[in-house]
Amino acid sequence: MAEVVVTGYGVRTAFGRGADALRRGVFGGVPSFAPTTRFDTGPYRTPFAATTGTDEPDSQRDALGDCVDEAVEMAGFTARDDTAVLVGTSGDFAVLTRFWRGEAGVDVADTVPAHLVDLLAARIGAAGQRLAFTNACVASASAVIHACGLIASGRLDSAVCAGAYLVEEEVFAKFDSGRALSRDGVVRPFSADRSGLLLGDGAAAVVLESATSARRRGARPLATVVGWGAASDAFHVSRPHPGGAGLAAAAQRALRRSGDPDGLRVDYVNAHGTATKFNDPAETRGLHEVFGARADQVPVSSTKSTTGHLLEAAGIVEFVITLLALTDGVLPPTANFTGADPSCDLDYVPNTPRDADVRRAMSVNAAFGGANTALVLERP
Repeated sequence: MAEVVVTGYGVRTAFGRGADALRRGVFGGVPSFAPTTRFDTGPYRTPFAATTGTDEPDSQRDALGDCVDEAVEMAGFTARDDTAVLVGTSGDFAVLTRFWRGEAGVDVADTVPAHLVDLLAARIGAAGQRLAFTNACVASASAVIHACGLIASGRLDSAVCAGAYLVEEEVFAKFDSGRALSRDGVVRPFSADRSGLLLGDGAAAVVLESATSARRRGARPLATVVGWGAASDAFHVSRPHPGGAGLAAAAQRALRRSGDPDGLRVDYVNAHGTATKFNDPAETRGLHEVFGARADQVPVSSTKSTTGHLLEAAGIVEFVITLLALTDGVLPPTANFTGADPSCDLDYVPNTPRDADVRRAMSVNAAFGGANTALVLERP
């Protein structure tokens, strides 16, 4: 099996562009939530979201294009005939909303997931497989997992994976109607007084290659993807299995693939951590199942406490955050932590970043319908 390496990335969040913006915000434990002016929040229970400024891209097409350009430039990579492009997105609903309001200059084709992938492939001259993943909050993580499988099996040498979500009214209204949003503008994952999530802008792209391809080009790997796994518990349309069965199964598959079935070499977990009533205890139980007696020794944090929930982009943005934890030797904190729920009893890296010698780290995500993913990264 071929070794899969990361050679470049590009990332956008409400903190701004690039790794330094993540270091200041996510790793600094500084939440990015504020009342959004992107649409009228008067009809809703909360005005809060983590949105970028007016100088940032206002469509997924632009955000994805910028991140792909950055990733390719960092990697010094030129797409080849077999380079695949895989994207996590549900389509650009911001464009769709403007269309139904009758606003001028809107290309409805930009709302179609497959069209967004075609545009990105054409942008970098990639002629390989083109796939759009629309499975909600694991979409972009699923794109990475699929690419890793293709590269590891020798079916292709390189892939560009990306994902994006920009806060817009349609999805905001749905989460609001489900009473899932924090009304006070604070996201408190794993805390006893947590009251819900908040949405955030996010986009990222990564260049994945076989180690042989990277060596041939003289590229320096930033990290190796040593394990990946996906699972579905199909417990409920929106709630996770209360014991975290799906998440545990995905993580165990990733760890077996990494050659470390008991997770003894994992130094950090970037959690899904939505700060909702059902997710946080279920995730905690799932991680207990994965790590056993060692569970309370593995630092776990939720970076959604600073970025917000990035939906289809969550997996790939948190993949980049996990990569930075490896390369910088710093664990991002769970911001706004006020005290653990009795059913949330792990080390959540509360409120402040922590220096750590991180050699292996795992990023996990979950989605409606019981879908779960896990990715294990190792420092070169």
